[in-house]
Amino acid sequence: MTPLSRHFLSLLLLVAAALTTGCAALTNPVADGIPVRRLPEEILGRPKSDYRPIPLTLLRINTPKEYRLDKGDVLAIVADEILTKADQPIPVQFTPSGDRPAVQGLPVPVQEDGTIQLPQLDPIVVKGMTLKEAREAILKQIVEEKKILQPGKGRVSVELLQPRRYRVLVVREDAQPIQPQFAAAGPIAAVIGGTKRGAAFSLLLEPGRNDLLQALTLTGGPPGLEAKNEIIIRRGTYDPDQPAKGFVRIPLRLPPDQPIPFTEEDIILNDGDTVYIEARDTEVYYVAGLAGATQVPLPRDYDLRVIEALAQVRAPLINGSFSQNAFVAQAVQAGIGNPNPSLVTVIRRLPNGQQIRIRVDLNEAYRDSRENILIQPGDLIVLQERPSEALVRYLTQTLRLSTTWELIRSPRFTQIGVSNNP
Repeated sequence: MTPLSRHFLSLLLLVAAALTTGCAALTNPVADGIPVRRLPEEILGRPKSDYRPIPLTLLRINTPKEYRLDKGDVLAIVADEILTKADQPIPVQFTPSGDRPAVQGLPVPVQEDGTIQLPQLDPIVVKGMTLKEAREAILKQIVEEKKILQPGKGRVSVELLQPRRYRVLVVREDAQPIQPQFAAAGPIAAVIGGTKRGAAFSLLLEPGRNDLLQALTLTGGPPGLEAKNEIIIRRGTYDPDQPAKGFVRIPLRLPPDQPIPFTEEDIILNDGDTVYIEARDTEVYYVAGLAGATQVPLPRDYDLRVIEALAQVRAPLINGSFSQNAFVAQAVQAGIGNPNPSLVTVIRRLPNGQQIRIRVDLNEAYRDSRENILIQPGDLIVLQERPSEALVRYLTQTLRLSTTWELIRSPRFTQIGVSNNP
């Protein structure tokens, strides 16, 4: 029997064995997927390259021109015949934080109801007032209502000794240990954790600086690559009957045709608010079949398509080693088969929980970007051979093995290393 006859006989035996034992190339359970060209655009996903980062200035408060008083503020007040005497020097107060100039007067806190209490005077509501308006309200009661001072006589002044603070919790699943420069930038009451993942910060933010950008700056900056490109703000307590109540989602990248989905009111942080930066551990894809079985993280800010995703795991894509066998090379050129696996099935779970199988022609994906579809979180990529590709691979391996065995049995090989010298 000639070598060519033996190869064709081996080919027939291979087909028979595949039909009787269930070759994966012939009994692929996911090979009946829907071709890419038959799917709507919403299933294929939108490229991340279409998204643009939002300006960080949108996460910052437009600082008001005048400070408005509220509960928690501490004022420095000078009021002759009420708190001070006209013939006595005015006491000087240094601010607790040390980042403000000293002020004159005695400390008077703004109560929970927004009022201040001064001797001989009725409670004065100062909530929502400026410092100038608060002084006028005190002066009006001293001069006009209580007639303690004559108009134009005595000293009355109001200055801000210590602004109120908003306690905000920041929970980051990407946070680095807090750096000394961050600690010097503002007050930080406590730092819990300090590892790369799972760090929490308790901040005290002043009015006018109680915005999302300030909270991010004090805890390490915008979310890193390990975190999602969004920030979640939770206000108040969680209500199981209304889970969306007090829940604000701030995306950091948006398509150019989508309007900004939040307002300045949404990025203002109040006492008791929690800022959460979530890790993107679930943004992965899976590979099976001839590419092996593994889990691979998806990049956050750029796209990954089928070919690139398979290249990440070093899958067998384009391999020219078959050309060393003339018989196989002629078979491939004749259209009998291809030695490279080209059957890809992407198993994707839809938002409604259903599962869809997408069939991708890998050979076509090299030429047409529409066939080289985007990979979405949770996708399972199955790489397998078509029947003709399995046959060509078998022929490649068989011919290589047969050639090697014939070389070993040849007289020239047995004479290697044998010397004819006596």
